[in-house]
Amino acid sequence: MNQENDQYVTQEKFEELTKELDHLRSTRRREIAEQLEYARSLGDLSENAEYQEARELQGATEGRIKQLESILTTAQILDKSSKSNEIHIGSKVTIVKVGEKDEREYEIVGSVEANMRERKISHMSPLGMAMVGKKKGDSFDLETPNGIAKYKIIKIS
Repeated sequence: MNQENDQYVTQEKFEELTKELDHLRSTRRREIAEQLEYARSLGDLSENAEYQEARELQGATEGRIKQLESILTTAQILDKSSKSNEIHIGSKVTIVKVGEKDEREYEIVGSVEANMRERKISHMSPLGMAMVGKKKGDSFDLETPNGIAKYKIIKIS
């Protein structure tokens, strides 16, 4: 696994990105074309704010389409059914900071799916890299702005 270049996603995220790409290619492109046509009908394009705005929107949309195409072409779909006693992409991990009682659960995901609100952290993040390959009961150090923090792995699922 070349973890730096590959895009790791769950089947659900792959389908979500595919739907977004389909929507942008069909519906959104058509809407922008209509906006451009309307703006052109208003006359002088050099001072036409509607035209400039539609062109910027078109550029952003085409950029997102290229980004999604790239992600989906290189995407490696995670097999959530594979169980391991080592932490890997797709693992749910419960950790506790040494000296504290509050446990924290995270899911290790590819960078495309990382979302701290949902407690999904990238395998390439400092915390993700510190945990990948570890086993239940292992401890690890994490460098933070306040110094080194020590954590212990409580559970892997």
